[in-house]
Amino acid sequence: MVVPPAASVCPKHVIIGVGDMAVSDDTDAVLSTYALGSCIGLVAYDPLAKVGGILHLMLPDSGIAPDKAASQPAMFADTGLPQFFHLLASYRSRPAHLQLFVAGGANVILGYDPFRIGERNMRVTVDYLALNGFVLKQAQIGGTVNRTVHLELATGLVTVKASSREEKISLAG
Repeated sequence: MVVPPAASVCPKHVIIGVGDMAVSDDTDAVLSTYALGSCIGLVAYDPLAKVGGILHLMLPDSGIAPDKAASQPAMFADTGLPQFFHLLASYRSRPAHLQLFVAGGANVILGYDPFRIGERNMRVTVDYLALNGFVLKQAQIGGTVNRTVHLELATGLVTVKASSREEKISLAG
């Protein structure tokens, strides 16, 4: 009887919290982020380099808390997005090879939301990607439900869970 290595049975699970990011080239790893309400979860995967990452940004503009942005740049779109792509490049991913998926930007507050954080997060993210020549492969943004996202680095498979629904999206190419 052949017993597979432990890593193939129990892949490494990396959880990305609110206002944080992770990038890896470890094909035994699964990256996950939870409770994307008004926050944005940007998933990037380079299928040639087998490098991927998730950014879980919380707010569109760091101008409201420059000190917080200095210590936790991933919390804000304007500071987190550039840092995320720089980190991906440090793992030898190529911008032209990146497959991108974005989730979140929901309005989870019942009734009127005067701050429109989800909508503003979506707009800043989509505008940044377009301005820098990135193309989204797919998006699940807006609505009124929280989403959870998992990225398998071995395959580029993204699993998105929202309410009782689950969808799989391939970023392998």
